[in-house]
Amino acid sequence: MSGHVRLIDPPELHPAPGFSHIAVAPVGEIAYISGQTALAQDFSVVGVGDLAEQTRASMRNIEIALRAVGATWDDVVRRTVYTTLPTQHAVVTAAIEEVQGSDRHPAQTILGVTGLAVEGLLIEIEVTAHIPPPS
Repeated sequence: MSGHVRLIDPPELHPAPGFSHIAVAPVGEIAYISGQTALAQDFSVVGVGDLAEQTRASMRNIEIALRAVGATWDDVVRRTVYTTLPTQHAVVTAAIEEVQGSDRHPAQTILGVTGLAVEGLLIEIEVTAHIPPPS
């Protein structure tokens, strides 16, 4: 990545081994937020075996990242969901709506995967957000 891209790792999120939680490109002020999972700050899995709780935890981690760049759920333009349980999209959607407090959904793709980077994880969600100009 060029020196113009800002890489941000909010201290409230778990350490990022081999990636940044957030990459902000200056053109158009777009934030590319890395896939967030149900990992707590101590790297433990939240909600083992519970897709709804893991989705809520993933979304709470995304919310931390959005705040770190001055964005909100309304600024999210794209969401990609990777899950080992893709047919449970109703559970995922309900949990997403619970955390974001609305039924507003940006462009989204849900992909079924055979596994994620840490044993016990059922879902990973990444988003792209437009960062509003300073007021």
